[in-house]
Amino acid sequence: MQLRAVIFDLDGTLVDSLGDIADAMNHALTHHGLPPHPEAAYLRFVGEGVKELVRRAVPAGREDLHAPVLATWRVYYDAHLVDRTRPYPGIPAMLTALAQTGARLAVLSNKSDVFVKRLVAQLLPGVPFGAVYGERPGVPRKPDPSAALALAAELGVVPGACGFVGDTSVDMDTARAAGMYGVGVTWGFRSHELEAHGARAVSTTADELLAALRDARP
Repeated sequence: MQLRAVIFDLDGTLVDSLGDIADAMNHALTHHGLPPHPEAAYLRFVGEGVKELVRRAVPAGREDLHAPVLATWRVYYDAHLVDRTRPYPGIPAMLTALAQTGARLAVLSNKSDVFVKRLVAQLLPGVPFGAVYGERPGVPRKPDPSAALALAAELGVVPGACGFVGDTSVDMDTARAAGMYGVGVTWGFRSHELEAHGARAVSTTADELLAALRDARP
């Protein structure tokens, strides 16, 4: 059985957004009198939603600033969403080629839904995604499999015929919990976690990813 649908993580998988996320958070931190972090530190901070990003970025003992830092971050990030963010090399062509095989495509991210939809529309125009979702009220974040399973149902594909592509343990844990075929990519945020969390294949380039998804036999 070939994959009939593939769900992709966004940040660290389809687009390199670390710089804009870091710039926005460092702006928010300094605005509230807190120390900024090196951009590389955000490799460890991202991946589990913006509230967790704030919790990791704000020093311990300053929980009183979580809400104002988050509010400042949102305003700045909204205005600088694509200052530095770009698709990873080969990603648009890979998505187009994969769609031409007949596979349904979708995005599922822990980033706020409004930002996910804007990024996909601006940076991956013309890619025929069947659905694009970020974090939404009342829907558990990855690695809870609920959103992935609901997305597969929306696409009309059973979980076992669905691939799930991402760059961190959160994505591989999601794939495994949902009964999907997890494929990791090494160009993102935390590639060292992939195989230990059940990746069925690991790709180092967009061409390798396309081949892994075309050749997958769940």
